[in-house]
Amino acid sequence: MSEWKPKRFWTGSAVVATDGGYTIELDGRRVRTPAKAALILPTRAMAEAVAREWDAQEKEIDPATMPFTRSANAAIDKVQHQHAEVADMLSDYGDSDLLCYRATHPEALIERQRHEWDPALDWAAETLGARLIPVEGVRHQPQAPEVLDRLRRQVHDLDAFRLAAFHDLVSLSGSLILGFAAAQNWRKPDEIWRISRLDESWQAEQWGDDDEAVQAAELKKIAFLHAKTFYDLSV
Repeated sequence: MSEWKPKRFWTGSAVVATDGGYTIELDGRRVRTPAKAALILPTRAMAEAVAREWDAQEKEIDPATMPFTRSANAAIDKVQHQHAEVADMLSDYGDSDLLCYRATHPEALIERQRHEWDPALDWAAETLGARLIPVEGVRHQPQAPEVLDRLRRQVHDLDAFRLAAFHDLVSLSGSLILGFAAAQNWRKPDEIWRISRLDESWQAEQWGDDDEAVQAAELKKIAFLHAKTFYDLSV
């Protein structure tokens, strides 16, 4: 038996200004989230991106083809109600940030990590006011509490829409610093993603590509780039 999918019931969509932002109307009926909350978006640009996804649906509604709608739903139905918990969870990445755990050998990998990752840590020290200290090996070594608190406050300052995007920027890259770097345009998103994959790229150079791993990484990259676009549309 095939899975039932909701059918398209509207002929056209419209972006409408409303209290607190913008919403989408389908033949005059306002779109709501899966939790039945009002779909109120912070910017017209985001609302237009969501409206285009609804317009692109044909006979059946396929959520897999609606990433901006899904992200907006997550911001409203989930992140908005769990803001402090999500912000704390992401802030915790700072104490075990990908960029801080360095190889002890071979020298070529040590040098590549230094060349690629040190500039991001330098950027964070200057722009975020937070200097994280790299260590050798994988054993956890805590960062300075005052530095982590400074980063935590900046994460908590994000609204629900930016925090929803920031969640993916951090969790997909494995780095709080790279999440901030992407959000604040330190470098192009593709470049930041490449930097986050340094260890995986090194392993592939030594042992060859694994087809399944390559496909999984490509899906994560698409999600990372989407998160960056969603973040930008939130402001």
